[in-house]
Amino acid sequence: MTANDQSSRQLDLAFEEEQVTRRVWPVGELVEQVRELVEKKYLDVWVEGEISNLRPAPSGHIYFTLKDDEAQLPVVLFRRQALLLRFRPEDGLHVLARGRVSVYPQRGQLQLVAETMEPVGAGSLQLAFEQLKERLKAEGLFDAERKKALPAFPRSVGIITSPTGAVIRDFLNIVARRHSGLNVMLYPASMQGEAAPAEIEAALAQLNASGVVDVIVLARGGGSLEDLAAFNSERVARAISQSALPVVSAIGHETDFTIADFVADLRAPTPSAAAELITEAQHKVADRVMSYGVRLDRAVRYQMLQVRQRIESLHAERAEWRVTSLLHRLDQRLDDLAMRMENQIALQIRAGANRAAELSGTVMRHDPRHQLGAARERLAQDTTRLNRMCERLLHDAAVQLQASSARLNALSPLAVLDRGYALVQRTDGVVVRSAGQVAAGDVVMTRLSDGSFTSRVENLSGIGSEKKTRTRKK
Repeated sequence: MTANDQSSRQLDLAFEEEQVTRRVWPVGELVEQVRELVEKKYLDVWVEGEISNLRPAPSGHIYFTLKDDEAQLPVVLFRRQALLLRFRPEDGLHVLARGRVSVYPQRGQLQLVAETMEPVGAGSLQLAFEQLKERLKAEGLFDAERKKALPAFPRSVGIITSPTGAVIRDFLNIVARRHSGLNVMLYPASMQGEAAPAEIEAALAQLNASGVVDVIVLARGGGSLEDLAAFNSERVARAISQSALPVVSAIGHETDFTIADFVADLRAPTPSAAAELITEAQHKVADRVMSYGVRLDRAVRYQMLQVRQRIESLHAERAEWRVTSLLHRLDQRLDDLAMRMENQIALQIRAGANRAAELSGTVMRHDPRHQLGAARERLAQDTTRLNRMCERLLHDAAVQLQASSARLNALSPLAVLDRGYALVQRTDGVVVRSAGQVAAGDVVMTRLSDGSFTSRVENLSGIGSEKKTRTRKK
């Protein structure tokens, strides 16, 4: 008995036991047990059918239904598995899905949790190629209007390829033979594998940012559709379309076509053909220069042959006369040119002398020494007038100062003291003008013209009485 038969037998026994004992199941518990039994029995199955009701979710999960003429089965393809698909699921597409059968408890619905999927009839890579091609074509990435022209005479070319393959050797050999002055910058990158699209995208960005190349070549040898998968990726296609520099696609053999070929500005059948296309204009120029050189050499030889024949056909004396006549004409022409040159030089010398004389007269008329002498005379006169004015002002000021001094001396109290008078002040500085301002015992200061002294009042009397004071000469 197989494992599937045993599981089926256990399921039958379980249902029979339930009918005998009349067990009541909660919905959730029943659905959960059915889910466990179904998942154990149908753990890994392949299901073939047609996709319908496709519903991609914002989370990245994909929900759809597989159907045939007799039944239909809900399918869920989670985000991680959906990212690994090589094609895009569409309604009406006949596919073969692999996964496990389960039950979605919230609806009690049987469903297939798919792990992988592939189209029936056409390979997944070819289908993905056709789908991406149609989508990018609809966006206009293949339009001829957006393609950039290659520079006719590039100075430097960047090539993205494997550094160890035969592609780079063939490319360099052709460039060296056809255009030895062209600089080639190699940007190594993986040409197949999962890392290839990211490396090619980075290489295109770096070469565009470098500013040292004029055109980019994306080169790889031939291979299967799986080997060329990197050049059929949307990532590489959009990186090529966003390149500011023209991109030449040289991938595979002449019969191989990739998405990169359609997006690139120019498709070369092979990497060697790409080298020839890039150097075509330079090679044509070199060929034309070489042909012109050959034609020029032939023309010079022909002219020399004709001249030699004419010289040989001339008589020796006639040839000598012609040479002598030619020399005489040349001597005469030389003398004529010499005299004309002497006359021209003499005219220029006379004109220069006249101009120098005019300039000398102008300089003499504007000689600064004359102006300086006149300025000095005016300065001397002004100095004399200024001195006289200052002397007069000083004299007037002195006279005025003497008069003011005399008036001041006449009004000065010191002059009164010189005439024998005295100035009496109390200790608080008040001038004593009356006998009533002091009392016996007060100390007063008496100021004379040549000094002062203090005294104490001992006796006071009216007018005519004598004041007896005890004085202390100061």
